[in-house]
Amino acid sequence: MSSDQHIEVLAHGPYQVAGDIPLRVKRPVKSELGRPTAWESDEPLEHRPSYLLCRCGASDNKPFCDGSHAFDRFDGTETADSSPLESRVELHAGDGITVRKYGEFCEHAGFCANYGTNWFEMTAKTSDPKVRRRLISMIENCPSGALAYEVDGELVEPPLPKEIGVVPNGPLFVSGYIPIQRSDGEPVEIRNRVTLCRCGQSANKPFCDDSHSDVGFRG
Repeated sequence: MSSDQHIEVLAHGPYQVAGDIPLRVKRPVKSELGRPTAWESDEPLEHRPSYLLCRCGASDNKPFCDGSHAFDRFDGTETADSSPLESRVELHAGDGITVRKYGEFCEHAGFCANYGTNWFEMTAKTSDPKVRRRLISMIENCPSGALAYEVDGELVEPPLPKEIGVVPNGPLFVSGYIPIQRSDGEPVEIRNRVTLCRCGQSANKPFCDDSHSDVGFRG
């Protein structure tokens, strides 16, 4: 790829980041009941204009790569569906809003539900402006882009910075329509919100599928 800002998935290796993309720890802000409601970010981490981020989960220098993938013979084969997104989307119509669901990207960040309701139930109640606003907030905070929404047939996305967020004990939260290239040279369809696996165990590589929770990933 060009020297512009982009991320390249290296075969059975790390993510190669080019273009001096800001990198910072990004964590969910939780309510009194322990449900995530927003995001907070630390100051940017120091890095070179081009840097490598661990994908195998074994680095002793997380989030950066230290070569552990080579010693552990990491299998980083990308298994995610590469067919057009439009062929896989589920549409859920509400009042004044249509929710777009891309289920394979869900990594269970938890923004789409609380102890009283969830995005699916709320979609049916969007004639209430308050419910519609809450639903939009839930969707816009979904880091993986598994949920999106459209108004009058047009996709609406929040304005997010071009940056990579390191979610503690979780994935890389890539925002701002940063191009991503697979190890076979094919581009990943560009999206505003993407979560990339960094525990090495996802069954939907290079995307996160919440395997980090199952394996007790720390980093």
